[in-house]
Amino acid sequence: MTIADPNKNANNSADKSANNNANKEAGNPSPGPDAAAGAGDSHETPDALKGRHIRSFVHRRSHMTPGQKQAVEQHMDKWALPYQDSLLDYDQAFGRGAPTILEIGFGMGETTQKIAQLRADENFLGVEVFNAGVGALLKRIEESGVSNIRIIQHDAVEVVQNMIAPDSLAGVHIYFPDPWPKKRHHKRRLVRPEFIALLASRIKPGGYIHCATDWEDYAGQMLEVLSGEALLRNTSADYAPKPDYRPQTKFETRGLRLGHGIRDLVFKRI
Repeated sequence: MTIADPNKNANNSADKSANNNANKEAGNPSPGPDAAAGAGDSHETPDALKGRHIRSFVHRRSHMTPGQKQAVEQHMDKWALPYQDSLLDYDQAFGRGAPTILEIGFGMGETTQKIAQLRADENFLGVEVFNAGVGALLKRIEESGVSNIRIIQHDAVEVVQNMIAPDSLAGVHIYFPDPWPKKRHHKRRLVRPEFIALLASRIKPGGYIHCATDWEDYAGQMLEVLSGEALLRNTSADYAPKPDYRPQTKFETRGLRLGHGIRDLVFKRI
């Protein structure tokens, strides 16, 4: 499998912002509306996401280190899955039957690898845009020996629309997505009503969605959007304590040292 050129390929999740992308994980480049249209029928794609959608990332080249490039060349075929316009068979993709967690925008893969190692009885499907992030996670997979991670390098909306069956995911992780801080760019934020409605329809009842951000206004938007989705219920009064399974990365530690508040949100699918 050849790695995608981000200037040609429609890739996935949240592009880590210029600020987040420069600082995320060890300094490496990379995270009250009513229920959205279509949320009443959990098996349909919201109308707002049909056809051409506003992407939450921008196409740009991502520099890979020699180690990341080598990991792509040697291990892409082993751990990555090609994008397809049909539902993904989790059992076939992972070689076993286990609860599957989707992570959107895994950055450099530090958190993904650590959680997958901690929760070895679950499958982790990571979706990421950038070559450097894909290479970094492939390198972490090989070095750590974890075998319960698969990668898709493609646009997250299209992956969820076309590859993820309704009521099939045990959980969704969205950590430190690009905050798109300028008001005119807020429409590019990943956590929007129509996308959360789509995600909620793909989570099985009893499953969860866990978001985290260090941008206060984005945290407020996340809380409003998630609270407005009819298929989700907050597990806390507002923001949740950081779950033990989510490690504190170097990026997060640096943010806390600078006085940035980190906010977690955990909602259950009803």
